[in-house]
Order: sequence, then C-alpha cells, then structure tokens
Amino acid sequence: MNDVNFPLLSITILLPLIGAIITVITYNINLARKIALGFASLELILTLIALTLFNPTQGNQFQLIEHYAWIPNLNIEYLIGIDGISILFLPMSALLTVLAIFASWNSVQHQQRLHFALLLVLEGITIGVFSALDTVLFFLFWELTLPPIFFLTSLWGIGPERRSAAMKYTLFMLIGGVPLLFAIVILAINHANDMGGTLTQNLSFSLPLLLETKLTDNLQPLVFILFLLGFSVKAPLFPFHTWLPKVAMEGPTQLTALLLGLKLGIYGILRFAIPLAPSAAVEYSWALGILGAITLIYSGLIALQQTNFRRLLAYASISHVGLIIIGISSLTTQGIQGAIFQLVNFTLISSSLMLIAGFIQHRLGSTETIHLGGLAKVMPRLITFYFFFVLASIGLPGTSSFPAELLLIFGALTAHHSLGFTALAGAILGAAYMLSFTRKAFFGPITQHAINKVQDLRPRELTILCIPALLILAFGFFPNVLLATNQVAAEAWISNLLEQPIMKSNDQIGLLSP
Repeated sequence: MNDVNFPLLSITILLPLIGAIITVITYNINLARKIALGFASLELILTLIALTLFNPTQGNQFQLIEHYAWIPNLNIEYLIGIDGISILFLPMSALLTVLAIFASWNSVQHQQRLHFALLLVLEGITIGVFSALDTVLFFLFWELTLPPIFFLTSLWGIGPERRSAAMKYTLFMLIGGVPLLFAIVILAINHANDMGGTLTQNLSFSLPLLLETKLTDNLQPLVFILFLLGFSVKAPLFPFHTWLPKVAMEGPTQLTALLLGLKLGIYGILRFAIPLAPSAAVEYSWALGILGAITLIYSGLIALQQTNFRRLLAYASISHVGLIIIGISSLTTQGIQGAIFQLVNFTLISSSLMLIAGFIQHRLGSTETIHLGGLAKVMPRLITFYFFFVLASIGLPGTSSFPAELLLIFGALTAHHSLGFTALAGAILGAAYMLSFTRKAFFGPITQHAINKVQDLRPRELTILCIPALLILAFGFFPNVLLATNQVAAEAWISNLLEQPIMKSNDQIGLLSP
C-alpha cells in the first residue's frame, strides 16, 4: 500500500457533504442551485485529479491510502484508497451527479434546496463506498446510501405510489445488508483465529489484511454465499430485481439515472465476494454464471413486453447486469475488464437514456407508448440523441459498448461455450427490445394533440446529453484509455484465483485461464 500525506480521497468524500449543508441553508433558490452545481463540478475535478495521480502500472496495489484509527478497541479503522478496480468509478460517479443536478434544474418544483443537497450527500457517500478499504467503513457507507435515496424517491417521485416504492427499496436494502454484516463479522473472527490471538486484540476489518488471511475451507462457501446474497439485492440480480422497475416508475428520473448508472452491487462482488472467498468463487463460478444467464434472458424477455419507456430501461439494465455477471463468472482477464468497462457504460448510456425519459416525462407527463406516437417528427434533436444511445446500448461498433460486450462475450466463450452463446443471445435480445420499442413509440402518426406543442431539447439539455455522447465515442474508438487503467489489477485479480488449491476438474482449469 502507498500512503499519502495529502487527504485527497477524504476531501472527495467530505466536499459534497459540505456543499449539501451550504446548499440547504442558502435562502435564494437560484443561488442554491448554482452552489450545488459548483460543488459537484469541483468534485468532478478532484476525482479527475485522483485519476491523474493513479499509477496504472501499479494498479494491483492500493494507492492514495489514508489510514487512521477509528474504533481501536475493535481494530476498526478509517482506511480508504483506490486501485485499478475502483479508480474509474470515482470520476464516473462525479460526472453522473453533475448531469443529474443539471437535469433537475427546472423539473423540481418544491423543496429544491433539499433536493440538490440530497443529491450531493448521495454523491459523497457513493465515493466513500468506492474508496473504503475497511469492511465496517464500507458497510457504513453502504447503509448510508439508504436515507437520501428514500427521501429523494418519496418526496420527489413522479408516481402515485412513490412512498411505497421508497419503502420497498429501503426494506430490500436493509434485508440485503444482513448477510453482508454476517460475512464481515465472520472474516474478522477468522483473522483473529488465524493469528492465534484473542478476538478483541486480533480482529481485523482491513481489506488488505483480510486478502492475505487464509479463510478456512468450511467458511469459504458460507462467506461467498453471504456476500453474493447481499450484493445481488443491490445489483440487482434475479430474483431480487423487483424493486428497480418499481422505483423507475415511481421515483424521480434523475435518481433512477443514478441507480442505473452506479451499480454498487456488482462492484461489491468484484471487490469483496470473489477476492475474499476465492476458492469458493472458483468452485461455484458455474452457479454464478447460471444466475447471470437467468437474469440476462429473463429480464430481456420481460423487457420485450414493456410499453413504458422507464420500465423498459429498468429491465434492460437488469438484463445487462446479467451479462456482466456472466463475464465475471468466466474468471478471465477479458471478463473482468469487460465487466468494469460495462459498468462505466452504465454511467454513460443507461443513465443518459433515463435522463431522456425524464425530459419526455416532464413535457408530456407520460412515457407510455400510446402517448409518444409521432414524437420523432416534432423532437428531432431528442430522437437523434435517443437513437445514438440506443445504438450504443446494443453494442454498435464505434461506441464504448462494443469493446465491453466483446470482452464479456469472449471471456464467457473461453470459460464455457454455453455461457458464451447465452451472452450472444442476450445481446441479440437487447437489440430486439430496444428497436421494437423505438418503432412502436416514436414513429407513425401523431396520436396526441399535446405532441404538436412539445418543445425540442433546450440548450441546457443538449449540453447534458453531449457530454456522455462524446465520451461514448471516445471510449469506443480508443478503448485502451480505460482498459489500461485496470489491466494490471485485472491480471492480479485473476492470479489470486489461479493460486487457489481447489482445481477439481479440467473444466474448472478452463474457467481460470486468463
């Protein structure tokens, strides 16, 4: 680990929280919005500085480490840092928050200061999730995401059942947190037993130390399953996915864009579930692949039947989560890099499509197919961006999804042909439900008089969509800009699994080939 003297990561966590306090106590609404945007923009700059300081050739090591005692009696520490697995999620989180604040500029009609403040609070906590290297600190940030999401959904939701959606999300996440906490405690106790000391003196919640501590064979499956259960709820994976379509329909579209773009559950699987129980991850990688395949195909088939744009995007997101899990289950360098790349694409593509859905909802009061007929005739700029993001979502060459999906599918084919063919089928299914909805919703005769009066994208909205569009093209033509940041980390991640003693068959050896 490389310690630093300047607390850059702590500042990136605290800065949005300070901005939230200043925003909520500012009397003037226009000034409060500008302050929120200013703090979010400054946060983006700081995360880009962290990305600049990150050394990709040492991406398997934790960098920008900050290490302070927190609860000494239990050996719980304030320990944060980044590596090749986590570094890209910091600027992506900051960028998405900037876009969400921009998109909320005029659409929020009441308690605007509190709304923008909660977006900043959620940003700071999310940066904490991606930076935490102490498992208790991680769990604290993980649970702290619940209050801002609950209030953003229940107070500014656009559906009549928004409070029910907020409660459903909160209950799902609280239940999902229980197995995570059990896994964290088991790992800490195992470390104490491995050291041959007492529980109070030799407990450890430090991720770097836990990665070096051998987990006993009887505990490996238990820890892996507990982590997988907890993170599957947040991802979400089948059958824990039902909260996302509900929130997409009832919650504010800016918040749903954040939930679609920031897949904390998948990050948790990459960061904790597999590295901390590597032997069990290898032994049960087939089950992880099947879970991903079921999520991919099931959600894709459900998406084919959708008549509402927001619900379609929710199921499309769940389906793409299944594809990422298939890539992770391959336990190959290609699969891991493809998974990280696709998580970045969630921020750029899925979130942008949800913001477009918000623009439509704000103008027409609906995103149902029956209310959108002929929209392409009166909103050419919006439809142009919509088409671009749709083509990006289905992996058109030249967009950032193409190299990501190629890596995921290649990794799946390398591990097991059936998973590879399932991933290919899922990609085809994705094109089918997106293009089918486009034909039904936006073309044909104008069916509603309100469409004739709809205003096309405003300059502010054009700016919001141009930023991710340019990044999608840049990463599509120059994918190595992203891949180089996690190449070393992905190789080290796989090497850790290669060293595990459980290699029960030739098929399993194939699963481990980088």
